[in-house]
Amino acid sequence: MKRANGRLKMSVSSRGLNVYLCGAVFALGLVGISAPAIAQASEPTPLWDVTGVEVGGYVPLPGTDVWGKAPSIPGISDAQYRFEIACLDGDDIEIACLPTLPACDAGDDGAPVQWFWRSASLGMPNWSAHPDYGCVYSSNPEDVLDEIADRILTEYRNLPIHAGSISTEPSPHTLIGANTNVYASVDSQTLETGLLGQDIKIEATPIEYRWDYGDGSSTVSLGVPGGPLPRERWGEATPTSHVYESTGDYAVSLTTTFSGTYSVNGGPAIPIPGTGTFTAAPVTISVWRSVVNNYADNCLENPNGAGC
Repeated sequence: MKRANGRLKMSVSSRGLNVYLCGAVFALGLVGISAPAIAQASEPTPLWDVTGVEVGGYVPLPGTDVWGKAPSIPGISDAQYRFEIACLDGDDIEIACLPTLPACDAGDDGAPVQWFWRSASLGMPNWSAHPDYGCVYSSNPEDVLDEIADRILTEYRNLPIHAGSISTEPSPHTLIGANTNVYASVDSQTLETGLLGQDIKIEATPIEYRWDYGDGSSTVSLGVPGGPLPRERWGEATPTSHVYESTGDYAVSLTTTFSGTYSVNGGPAIPIPGTGTFTAAPVTISVWRSVVNNYADNCLENPNGAGC
């Protein structure tokens, strides 16, 4: 690291430079680009253009093996453009320049560049720096988003989404022939993951609940999770309640289906093309039989009588 002409610099080897460029291999030589070749790049039609990824309008830059968006100077038909890796002065990186660079995370192996332009019709034989930095990539950033779209459903189904917690009323015991209220506590969830080097945020929303009461009866699929009853109403039928016909211990299980959306690097929410199903931890309930017997003895008169 050194200071030259009042600017703090850091010398790097070619190996260090490759690390700085996130593994990309870009030519540092001058690249001339005529205005017609970058017309598409100068007026992009992005899928979105907010704080996240901007896609659309990237083109292969003539004379290179990279993709980018060259700037344009409106009304100048003979404008030419070239780029250099930003913040480089020979083999030195200008440290003070680095915070001003774009993230260049819209695609594979992004690297920040400084654009230059010139025009013979304007009497500009020398190159002039464009005020804005840009980015170049080893592949079309739009391809990255297409691949994320292709893989997002598989990624979604492998996330640790919580299917909910099961409760029963009464619990942990219930009576044969009575309505046992079963319900789930399930919330919408936000999860963050990474895919193809991009930051992905997932919003998962429960939409269907499939109950298996553990006694061999048919499963029940509902659009509601059910809910608790006041104690004085235990035994009432509910959309999720079940009547057990035999005594024993039964494992109540729940499979919850979630729809979802995803966003890339802070972009807008995009629907996930499919759903994910996740299984909750089962709960065991014991079904008892109620037995009523009548006895003639008065336990106050005969404490040792039958039933006392």
